[in-house]
Amino acid sequence: MFAVVRTGGKQYRVAPGDKIVVEKLDGNAGDKVTLGEVLLAGDGGSLRSTDGLTVAAEIIAQAKADKVTVFKKRRRHNYRRKKGHRQQHTILKIIAIGDHKEQKKTAPKAEAAPAAPAKDKVAKGEPQASDSVSGTPTENPAPANPSAAGAEKPAKKAAPAKPAPSKDAKPKAETGSTKNAAPAKGGAKKSPKK
Repeated sequence: MFAVVRTGGKQYRVAPGDKIVVEKLDGNAGDKVTLGEVLLAGDGGSLRSTDGLTVAAEIIAQAKADKVTVFKKRRRHNYRRKKGHRQQHTILKIIAIGDHKEQKKTAPKAEAAPAAPAKDKVAKGEPQASDSVSGTPTENPAPANPSAAGAEKPAKKAAPAKPAPSKDAKPKAETGSTKNAAPAKGGAKKSPKK
């Protein structure tokens, strides 16, 4: 059986066992994905209806395509820009082409059976699965020293208040800094050396 699916704006003809490279999909290697946009499906020379038909696939890897060099130039203007780009893509392995409606019908029956005993446990007063803690405990990120954990930082000392400028004083912009300035020619009086 084969199907034509659309993902990432492109169409792919797939069959169970095929490996295809598509535009990047969310997920890690080993995750299962479902391609729901089936455009055409068939078995041999006959076509099937695509209503509710899905394609199940497994992510093999997240990879990047070969580098593409983007070079822009405007002649006689000394303008050149060079960039590289590697498009991200996902490698998929097609597992099965199946009917989505059949999977939905079987899934609720399997989920309904475990839900009923949970109500009986509540009536009997037994602890539920959500009451128990599973997994490994994580370490406390807070420091072991309690004074360092909740200690407040010392307040910064206030800067001394600057005196208000007098009316006679010129603004800094006009006077300027003479620290790093070159000496004026003949304009400044030199103090006698001792």
